[in-house]
Amino acid sequence: MSWEENLIKDEEGVARVVKNARRVAVLGMKTEQQSGQAAFYVPDYLASAGVDVVPVPVYYPDVTHILGKPVFRRVADVPGEVDVVDVFRRAQDIDAHVEDLIAKKPKAVWFQSGIRNDAAAEKLARAGIQVVQDRCLMVDHRRYGAR
Repeated sequence: MSWEENLIKDEEGVARVVKNARRVAVLGMKTEQQSGQAAFYVPDYLASAGVDVVPVPVYYPDVTHILGKPVFRRVADVPGEVDVVDVFRRAQDIDAHVEDLIAKKPKAVWFQSGIRNDAAAEKLARAGIQVVQDRCLMVDHRRYGAR
């Protein structure tokens, strides 16, 4: 299989990633105080839909829990397997997280709506990680994830 096949661009591939997203680490997650921002309400929605959400905030060093879950400072520090890492970072800030993501080796990395970083996506894909770019996991979960 070529690494390009890990760049998920078709609806069938997106649906497969969503349906297998039982445990989602959220890189760049916001806190309850920012509840109006997508980086909080998207993972809040996922948690309410039965997904095991693991907060990985980039800021808020004093915060120890979000949505009642313990926070981790790096994706690689999250114990156990991770199906999807949902990324809420500006495109230019993703490069700083690529090694951390590869170290964790989640099944997929999802760049939220408006976020594209083809170089980072290629590095992740070459490491055997599926990548979805510029899509909202909440929208696609509503479309494909309902059981």
